[in-house]
Amino acid sequence: MSNKLIITSAVTGAGDTTTKSDHVPITPKEIADSAIESAKAGAAIAHIHVRDPKTGKMSFELELYREVVERIRESDTDVIINLTAGGGGDWTPSENNPAQGGPGTFIQTPEERHEASEVLKPEMCTIDVGSINFGDMLYVNPENWIREHAQLIKDSGVKPEIECFDTGYLRIANQLVEEGLFEGDPIYQLCLGIPWGAAADAETIAYMRDRLPENAHWSAFGIGRMQLEIVKEAARLGGNIRVGLEDNLYLKKGVLATNAQLVDRSVEIIQDLDKEPMTPEEARATLGLKKFNR
Repeated sequence: MSNKLIITSAVTGAGDTTTKSDHVPITPKEIADSAIESAKAGAAIAHIHVRDPKTGKMSFELELYREVVERIRESDTDVIINLTAGGGGDWTPSENNPAQGGPGTFIQTPEERHEASEVLKPEMCTIDVGSINFGDMLYVNPENWIREHAQLIKDSGVKPEIECFDTGYLRIANQLVEEGLFEGDPIYQLCLGIPWGAAADAETIAYMRDRLPENAHWSAFGIGRMQLEIVKEAARLGGNIRVGLEDNLYLKKGVLATNAQLVDRSVEIIQDLDKEPMTPEEARATLGLKKFNR
């Protein structure tokens, strides 16, 4: 399958984007429908967050995840479900006491982050492997939490997608691969362009790619206007790709996109490079995923 690659559609995310575009799905039905539409456009994997249906804000409610997962599984689309497990790390210092978290702080334990994956058994889930300045806040994830989370995922049998927002993330991820906490051929997602993480450019992709284990699968995404540029560069450098409204709202300047449109455009870009998207079945075989009895 050297001429094929995997497209992931990250359909909604957790950012404050619902007021900026009516296309960002909010309810479980909207999120599931968008994942299904993305799959029909060529995505093999749907990366899933959930939102509070009343406010549109991020949510970690198990029953919202359950509804999304059940709707996708009951559809006629065999898309691979990849649940986020990277939330609950937001920390901003209090103005009155910098040692305490202020407004916007929301911290979850590794066990809480893992709950939806443990209960619902998707084929994949994400794991963040570091802490970072994330815009004006900190994403907090110390090494002992990363190890605990990796062990929970390993015990559950779900395949982790290792999210790397900077080069230091690679070092601990590679160490955990070497120790056996990430089993089989590891899957890395290179997350580019987040203030203040790794830059979204070809040089950074190549630098990070060259430091992955030989048996690693990898994908990359860029945020905002760099999303489709990174599609081209990642595909050119031999990787898989991710697009979607979690990371970018626009098809082109001034034109709001749907998830399916971003997948469609990505297919066009990779076809110009003589590549084609894998089907979910092909991606499942390539990544060594396990379908659970449901």
